[in-house]
Amino acid sequence: MVLILDFRITSNLNLVEIMENQHNLSATHEQEVISIGDWMITILIAAIPIVGFIMLFVWSFGGGAHPSKSNWAKATLLWLAIMAVFYGIIVAIFGAFIFSNL
Repeated sequence: MVLILDFRITSNLNLVEIMENQHNLSATHEQEVISIGDWMITILIAAIPIVGFIMLFVWSFGGGAHPSKSNWAKATLLWLAIMAVFYGIIVAIFGAFIFSNL
C-alpha cells in the first residue's frame, strides 16, 4: 500500500514538473509580433518583380528573419511553384490544341 501511495506522489510531482517545463518553454518561444507597418513593407518588397522573388528566398532560408515572416515567405514560394506548374499544364494543353488545328 505504501508503494502505491509513493508512486502516486511521484507521478503527481512529475506531472507538475512537466507542466512547469512546458510553461517555461512556451514563454521562451514567445517573440515580438510583427507590426502592420513591417508587414506592409514586407509585402511591398515582395511585390517588386525580381527583387521580391530573391527576397522570398532570403526570408525563407536566410535564417535571420522572424519565424512568422519566414513561414509566410515559404508559403508564398510554395504557392508560386504550384501556380507555375498549373500554368505550365494549361499552356501545354492549349498549345497542343492550337497546334493540332493548324
